[in-house]
Amino acid sequence: MDKITRLETLYVNDTHQLDVAEQKGSPNFDLRPDIADISLLVLHNITLPVGDVRTDFIDALFCNVLDCSLHPCLAELEDVRVSPHLLICRDGRIFQYVAFDKRAWHAGISVWNGRHGCNDFSIGIELQGTDSQAYETVQYEVLAEVVAALFKRYPRIVRSHIVGHQEIAPERKTDPGKYFDWGRFLSSI
Repeated sequence: MDKITRLETLYVNDTHQLDVAEQKGSPNFDLRPDIADISLLVLHNITLPVGDVRTDFIDALFCNVLDCSLHPCLAELEDVRVSPHLLICRDGRIFQYVAFDKRAWHAGISVWNGRHGCNDFSIGIELQGTDSQAYETVQYEVLAEVVAALFKRYPRIVRSHIVGHQEIAPERKTDPGKYFDWGRFLSSI
């Protein structure tokens, strides 16, 4: 069975995990103030080092085991504690670092519709990629299936509540970048 056919039955289970995601278990989360307030989806991008398509450094960063001496660009990440809920890889694999009912540390200082601290009420999804490269077709397909499952489980997340990191932290962030095709993505959900 191919990946997209399999994903058509994708769902969020009773422990707030995506059924098809490989569970990674980041320690970078805490309790949400109100689980019923999950109402925003934030899209990000990441590669480590920038442009590198391996996932080992990404996993290590999100799980606090990154050896920052392995590459010069990693030095600035020495004490960073960050995690999304999900990572969608360039080949369509999905990794889950934090259960959706927990507050993952992905948005940082952020504001959306006048509400500060977006981590409190959002789900963060990283797309493996950079601001300067197009995303893969399979990433858009998998993202659409993930969003459909999140819509079913968390009905306060609606189409107009999906934003890029740059929209909630415009002075600090630019992701998912100019090569993320919002029209293509939004027409698929």
